[in-house]
Amino acid sequence: MEFRTEVAVDDFPFSLGYATPTLFCGSCFTENIGGIMRTLKMPVLVNPFGVVYNPLSVAQVLQRSVAGKIYNADELQFRDGLWFSFDFHSRFASPNRNACIALLNEAVSSAKDFIATTQCIVVTFGTARVYKLKGSGEVVSNCHKVPAVEFENKLLAVDEVVEIWSNLISMLLGLNPSLKLVLTVSPIRHWKDGAPGNQLSKSTLIVAVHRLVEMYSDNVFYFPSYELMMDDLRDYRFYDDDMLHPSPKAIEYIWSKFSRVLIDDDSMKLAAQIQKIIQAAGHRPFNTDTPEHKRFVDKILKSIQDIKLIHPSINFEREIAILKGEQ
Repeated sequence: MEFRTEVAVDDFPFSLGYATPTLFCGSCFTENIGGIMRTLKMPVLVNPFGVVYNPLSVAQVLQRSVAGKIYNADELQFRDGLWFSFDFHSRFASPNRNACIALLNEAVSSAKDFIATTQCIVVTFGTARVYKLKGSGEVVSNCHKVPAVEFENKLLAVDEVVEIWSNLISMLLGLNPSLKLVLTVSPIRHWKDGAPGNQLSKSTLIVAVHRLVEMYSDNVFYFPSYELMMDDLRDYRFYDDDMLHPSPKAIEYIWSKFSRVLIDDDSMKLAAQIQKIIQAAGHRPFNTDTPEHKRFVDKILKSIQDIKLIHPSINFEREIAILKGEQ
């Protein structure tokens, strides 16, 4: 007997891997999947401005990245001894204004350069609720622990999400007609809105995403990460301690579904080799002077050399330094 309903994920008409630079943007679930690909040394850029939860802010991040529009001092905020931007995660904040601007503009420049080569953008929407500064009406990507009284919040309508993103997608396809976008809805629940509020938000996102897929059927696709969590792994065993985020086992399961339909076979074989090298570099023997260990190191270094001959852009500097005892 079957005791669960497995969500089937259809094959995609394209694939990702070591030959396809891929940009990941959106909620922290984006970082789970994009982070796995980054660990496996695939050519990815994950959330260049930090975690972004709502569709409007994600669109603004992408627009600014494509334009390469730099930040100036007038766009910064100062509070509790730190300079920051409401467009960026708090990790970009700094007590020094010039240092903060430098961090922001370095991220913009890197994102612009990467997007110029990107063949696919994977976007995860976390919530349809946006937060606006009462003074300016500016929609923020991150509240930076500013008191809630300084914001007003609003739930975006389906039509608003579709209009914002149809304009953005049209612009992106104008620059690169072959670009692919994979849209998904984060399975992480935004519980501060309450259960009904979370469901309303997720439903808004799901309807909007499916409309976009229908409008741009040759370039925009849906990956059902939300459904995999809610309908396939519908058990609290697959949640982290906060009972809201997926557990490592759940992330591993969703990655297995993602990689099966979106990562090409050759890349998965190469990823398995790279994973072995990473694990080998992480092994810390008691005695590094034994002949056995030296043979082990030589074998792993030879494996790295073989991969680099075919894929010279893959960076193994950290692993080589560890294996040679330099780190």
